[in-house]
Amino acid sequence: MPVAIVNLIEGRSVEKKKAMIIAVTQAISESLDAPIESIRVIIHEVPSTDWGIAGKTAKDMGR
Repeated sequence: MPVAIVNLIEGRSVEKKKAMIIAVTQAISESLDAPIESIRVIIHEVPSTDWGIAGKTAKDMGR
């Protein structure tokens, strides 16, 4: 059973996350010849204050 874990800065809409789950599932299915029913996608959302980029938080960088 393929499992994809996607780390994102929080703030995206439910619709965007659903679209990503569909796209990631499709990509895994096609690339691995895996049945869609066996694929799992886990989204881990991280607050922008807890995501560091070049020594600054994503929030401080306007993300």
